[in-house]
Amino acid sequence: MSTTFPRARKGRPGYDVDQVEDFLEEARRAYAAKPGEPVVVTAESIRHTAFSMQRGGYSTTHVDSALERLEDAFALRERERVLHEKGEEAWYTEARATAQAVLDRLARPEGKRFDRVGVLTTGYHPKDVDAFADRLTEYFQRGRPMTIEQVRTVSFRPRKGGYSETQVDYVLDAVIGVMLAVR
Repeated sequence: MSTTFPRARKGRPGYDVDQVEDFLEEARRAYAAKPGEPVVVTAESIRHTAFSMQRGGYSTTHVDSALERLEDAFALRERERVLHEKGEEAWYTEARATAQAVLDRLARPEGKRFDRVGVLTTGYHPKDVDAFADRLTEYFQRGRPMTIEQVRTVSFRPRKGGYSETQVDYVLDAVIGVMLAVR
């Protein structure tokens, strides 16, 4: 019986134990890979990892915390490898370009920063997203304090006809990538 993480409380759903264990094994192989060897797991892929739920599975809180730490470790290692291969200037040029693309998106007028879903489809509440977008703009342009954790855990109320969740999530992923790059 695996005990990598605590189990969800009795009768409660948690992450599928086998899926988590398989993913962790793949992550171990990727982290141990030598530079230039092909790998499946990256900081970005960790950010997008999802597991099925099962009764008595691993505690979602514990696994999610571990994934955040793992993402940070992979991002640092990826940064070190790129710095070694391409140099610091190339690394920061890419991070600046991504940050500028995010800022260009956030500079759009409130209520029009992202595509809207259909009127019968639920998306993110535009007012919530726009408020957070303003905070992100302050972070990028004026150095307002913001942590990766705040971006990772932000949540928005649902709204029919709201912003496209896919687009908003993509921009948030880009923000996390920039924040990890310039740490």
